[in-house]
Amino acid sequence: MIFGAFLAGPQPASGQGGSPWAMPIMMMVIFAIFYFIVMMPQRKKQKKHMEEVQNLTPGKQIITAGGIVGTVVGFKKDDRLGDLIELKIASNTNIAITKSAVGRIVNASEKTEIK
Repeated sequence: MIFGAFLAGPQPASGQGGSPWAMPIMMMVIFAIFYFIVMMPQRKKQKKHMEEVQNLTPGKQIITAGGIVGTVVGFKKDDRLGDLIELKIASNTNIAITKSAVGRIVNASEKTEIK
């Protein structure tokens, strides 16, 4: 049976003990590797995105987190919501979104025509 060793209960000690610091040190090493491989690049990417959103100018095209494509028309201040971005999404249709709703800023080569 494959799980027989687990069902039999704890095995008697063989007399050789490991260092009590081995497991905590190994956990710290794994966390450090995870931090440098996953978390650090994500923070850099997020910081760069927030800087780009802060430097938005009218005429830039963006895609919201919900998938709406629009051109920045202007900016508004709202007491409840904070800074808002006014987007033109169709010929006579403007919407206001929060800065946190900006998903991606479209490059000039990727721009699409809004009619």
